[in-house]
Amino acid sequence: MADGGTVPAGTEGGKAAPGSVRAAAVLLTLGPDVATQVFRLLDEDEVRRVASGAKELKRTGTATVMDALKAFIEGMQGLAGDLVSGDQVLREVAESALGADVARRAFDGVAAPPPPDEVLGPITEADPEALAMVLAREQPQTVALVLSAMAPEKAASVMMHVPEPLRPAIVRRMAMVESVAPEVLREVRSALTSELQAVVAEGMRRVDGKGAALEVLRRASAAQQAEVIDTIEKDDPSLAADLRTKLFTFDDLTRLTDRDIQTLLKDADPNQLPMALKGASEELRGKLFKNMSTRAAQMLQDDIAAMGPVKLSIVEQAQQAMTRLAMELAEKGKLTIIRATDKLV
Repeated sequence: MADGGTVPAGTEGGKAAPGSVRAAAVLLTLGPDVATQVFRLLDEDEVRRVASGAKELKRTGTATVMDALKAFIEGMQGLAGDLVSGDQVLREVAESALGADVARRAFDGVAAPPPPDEVLGPITEADPEALAMVLAREQPQTVALVLSAMAPEKAASVMMHVPEPLRPAIVRRMAMVESVAPEVLREVRSALTSELQAVVAEGMRRVDGKGAALEVLRRASAAQQAEVIDTIEKDDPSLAADLRTKLFTFDDLTRLTDRDIQTLLKDADPNQLPMALKGASEELRGKLFKNMSTRAAQMLQDDIAAMGPVKLSIVEQAQQAMTRLAMELAEKGKLTIIRATDKLV
């Protein structure tokens, strides 16, 4: 070797170290498949040492291979004295890698617990909507245990049918679940199975009560609608606001007469009108533009075009303000709300 050079890793005075030779000999004997797996576990410096040993084997011939394998076997035989304590050593390694519970079951011959969704049994195969109906009656922590023990795609399907107000509490508790005892899941399974059977036997189904209530209100006069919703508002302001919003939608403005459109435009907030029309249908835009002066319609169109992208929530707020104004004007008798169910002559 030239002066100033460095000795490669795994060499002694330019020759491969005995350990490197033995390693190379063993890997050659084990064959390509096993050697491939071993190389994946080595870093570059260790691979260089094996390579140095392989070159030494190539240079010295078959006798060196046999001597290296013999030395390796003798070294393995020297471990015989440690076999008595080998169980404990490997147990500790398994605990470190897999956790105490897994290691204990493996070394003590204890059967592994069944997967959580297997413990839940038929619950995991239930119709998502039916299961959501049953779970909606349970405490959030119970629902969280059930959904956490199910396959993610199944849990997501059930959650889609759980009432929205319950979802935040359920998700929060799901995020806190780290483990659950099988016996707890068995108790939950027993209780929910009987409830699910009752749901199926009684033919229970989810109904859209709010939707039905809206259809009833739509067939009432504006004065009757106002009276009913005002009464509801005393006990449940949130429900009353939701009913008002959905009772008469922004798209329903297309059914107003030209005279009523003009009345609405006269009282509409000029700052909100462009925002409301940003997400309006072409039919509704055309009807409103038709009931404006040519100059006012052109200015409004220019305002909409110059607006650029707008958050949907902001557009919806402006549209809701327009529909509330229309409802207020109808309650005062200044315009007439024409519903889809109304017959005109």
